[in-house]
Order: sequence, then structure tokens, then C-alpha cells
Amino acid sequence: MRTYPTNSPEAAARIVALLLISDGHVSHSEMDALHGQNIERELGLAPGDFARVLHTLCEDLLMGMHARRLLTGSIDEATLAALLEEVSDPGLQHKVLRFADAAATADRHLAASETWIMRSALKHWYIGEAPTQP
Repeated sequence: MRTYPTNSPEAAARIVALLLISDGHVSHSEMDALHGQNIERELGLAPGDFARVLHTLCEDLLMGMHARRLLTGSIDEATLAALLEEVSDPGLQHKVLRFADAAATADRHLAASETWIMRSALKHWYIGEAPTQP
């Protein structure tokens, strides 16, 4: 899977895009919710760039599918953690979570995969909890 510069608009958009496709279906209501909140402008993307990031993510996931038949099957804890590490700015993290929540709740169904991504982001970014010391 390709990498993006830390705190880049693309790195942030990819996390939202991953949540969007994680349940295997991207609905019009999810896309409308994101565009209604001006995801591209808010993240600093050019018009049409969110769709490009989404497309690129799907390409990367297809390349990693191997024997699994699920597009997001190549996303494990370590891969998700690596993607989350590309967004370290707290303000940007909150924007990502706001957009992810809008997408996840737009179709009035919260899939287990969407919950997993949101919980992982909250845990990884220490939002709502104090980091533990080793």
C-alpha cells in the first residue's frame, strides 16, 4: 500500500475512504454526508480529489487481496495502525473522526468494520483516554 506524507490531505482522506468502503457498500447517503460537510475543502483537497483517494485505496487493496475475497481483507491491526500514524495532528485527527462518523451514520447502519476503524482511531490517537506508559 502506498504511503502519503504525514498530515497530508490524502492521508486524512484515505482513513475516511477506508471506513467508507469497510462495510462493502458505499451508499449515496454516505457520499452526500461527506460532500455536505465539504470534505474536500475542509481537508485541503482539490475538487474531485476525494474520489481519487478512494479509487487509489481500492487499487491498493485489490493488489493486496491475494487469496481473500474481501476487498478490505488485507487490512489488519498493523496496517490500520500504519495508516493512522500518517495523521498525527490532533486537529486533523478530529476532522477525520468527524467525517468518518458522518459517513458511518449516514446510512443508519453502523457495521462492525466501521466500529472497528473508529475504535482503532480513537485508541491510536488517544482520544477519550490517556496514553498508557510502557
